[in-house]
Amino acid sequence: MKKRKFETEVIHSGYNAWEHQEALAPPLYQTSTFVFQSSEQGEARFSGEDPGYIYSRLGNPTVAFLEERIATLENGERALAFSSGMAAISATLIHLTRTGDHILCSSGVYGCTFGLLHMLEEKYHITHDFHAMQDETSVREAIQPHTSCIYIETPINPTMKLVDLEMVARIANEKQIPVVVDNTFCSPYLQRPLEFGCDYVIHSATKYIGGHGDVVAGLVVGKQKAMSELSRSTQKDIGGVLAPFNAWLLLRGLKTLPLRLDRHCENARKIASHLKQHPFVDTLFYPGDKDFPQYSLAKKQMQQPGGMIAFTIKGGKQEAQKFMNALKLIKIAVSLGDAETLIEHPATMTHALIPRNEQRKMGITDNLLRLSVGLESWEDIWRDLEKAFSIIQNQ
Repeated sequence: MKKRKFETEVIHSGYNAWEHQEALAPPLYQTSTFVFQSSEQGEARFSGEDPGYIYSRLGNPTVAFLEERIATLENGERALAFSSGMAAISATLIHLTRTGDHILCSSGVYGCTFGLLHMLEEKYHITHDFHAMQDETSVREAIQPHTSCIYIETPINPTMKLVDLEMVARIANEKQIPVVVDNTFCSPYLQRPLEFGCDYVIHSATKYIGGHGDVVAGLVVGKQKAMSELSRSTQKDIGGVLAPFNAWLLLRGLKTLPLRLDRHCENARKIASHLKQHPFVDTLFYPGDKDFPQYSLAKKQMQQPGGMIAFTIKGGKQEAQKFMNALKLIKIAVSLGDAETLIEHPATMTHALIPRNEQRKMGITDNLLRLSVGLESWEDIWRDLEKAFSIIQNQ
């Protein structure tokens, strides 16, 4: 049987209406616990002989619908849902490390991921190094005898730098080191790291997967054995699981993911083209720009360049803040992937807890802005940006 297309799976996979009173929409099982028909059944469920539900921290039907759907979309074997993207990241890294281990990271990461890495080092002596991962030789040299995993963002938040997933996965697989990829900026519609040989895919589902700015959630996808181990240990005992209602919201949001991302990408292409030509913009960071240093890599591993743009404006922090304050339609907010176009200042917002010298190493400067291009008319988005440029130029 021919495999169904992504646009079909995003609506139908993981749920069978005939098994749930013919309800077209997946039911919301808003319950904390489940009733056993007998004490023997309760014993069987706790022993694993009976696969039924016990308690929503350990499993819930609505959450399971979501987990099966996202696993299908990422071409993985199993997925786990968490209460936030950081809960998913924390659980995965804790699961993969022990005291004295080493984590090799891409040259930039989200600010809270940076904070987690430092907490792991300070409290549990799990060290980490940031690396550009631009060529095979340097990646091999960066791997230490006690490297327990490689952690990657691509595109990197907020500089949009890319990492060649196939290259890193090939090296890591030779050394039997798992590769973890934060795929939040792309979603499975634009990039599927497991297809390039990576082992774990993480999403802050708050972003493009939810798509409406009304839910906080995280997802991890991988092989069945690895996910079962993660579920039985770290997820169960730390307890950062997703609530059923939030899973229900994500299932609803997922149905329009391809339509929304096509529009995000289309708008971003047009906005990036105009930003590149504006005299007040110093540098544009956008994988769809033919002058982007890794444009060919973006074409190789991303279906489209995405809806995220970073750019630097002439001046420094003061000019960047004045520019944001002059915007009307575009909202100053630190999330992304919402219907609304959002802008933020990474150096003082999402990456504020990273020391300034480390920010500079990551390419985060005081005049760098990150733009999440929304679903509005691109002409209206550009008109707002253009007006803000004219206001600060005339001050």
